[in-house]
Amino acid sequence: MSHLYHLTAKSGNKKTGPIPVSTSSAALCPATCPFNNGGGCYASSGPLALHWAKVTNGQRGTDWATFTASIASLPKGQLWRHNQSGDLLDPGTVAGAAALAELTAANDGKRGYTYTHHVLTPLAIQSIRTANENGFTVNVSCETESAADDAIFLGLPAVLTVETAPARTWKTETGNTVVQCPATVDGVTIDCATCQLCHHRRPDVIIAFPVHGTSKRKAAAAIAAKQ
Repeated sequence: MSHLYHLTAKSGNKKTGPIPVSTSSAALCPATCPFNNGGGCYASSGPLALHWAKVTNGQRGTDWATFTASIASLPKGQLWRHNQSGDLLDPGTVAGAAALAELTAANDGKRGYTYTHHVLTPLAIQSIRTANENGFTVNVSCETESAADDAIFLGLPAVLTVETAPARTWKTETGNTVVQCPATVDGVTIDCATCQLCHHRRPDVIIAFPVHGTSKRKAAAAIAAKQ
C-alpha cells in the first residue's frame, strides 16, 4: 500500500488551536526514532492514534499529489502543521528530497512547519536546509541538548524532547537558548496558532517539549537511553 496523507482543515486539538494539520502513514516514521515501535510516541494512544491508524491502513487519506494540491490551495499566509503524527518521506533519499521540494513549493505563500526524526545524512541536511530557506520550516527532533546544538550548527532549526523542563528557559553548553514550549506552560491562552515559534524564531532558539500523553513513562525511558 502506498503512503497516504490526510489534511484536517481545522484541528480540534486544544494544543494546536484551530489550524490545518496533516497526518501521514505510520510507515513513514523512521526506525531510528527512539519513540517508534513502542518507545512512547505521544500519538500512539488516544483519539489521535485511532485517526492515525485509519490513515495508515487506508481508511482515510489521499495520495501525495492530491495532498500537495490541497496544501497549495490553502489561503495565503495560512499557518499549518504537517504531521501531527507521521514523518516525512526520508529526505536523505532521492525520492524523499524530491517530495520535500514538492511540498515546499506547495507551501509557497503559506506558513507550514513540521518535525523530523530522520537521520541527518548530507542529502537530508541539504534538503531540509533548502526547505527552511524557502519558507517551509522543518524542525530537527532531538533528545539531547548536544544533538540540538549540532543541528543548529548545521543551520537547521531544532526542537528537544525532555522528561521535564528545568526552567522555562535555559542555555545549552554552547550558548543556544532552550525555551519550553509556551503551550505546555500556559495551555489556556497559548496554542500553536498564537505561539508560532515552531514556524519562526531566532536560529539559536531550541524549543523543548516535556514528554506527555499516556506513554510518557516509555518516552522518558527512551530519552534516558540517549543520554
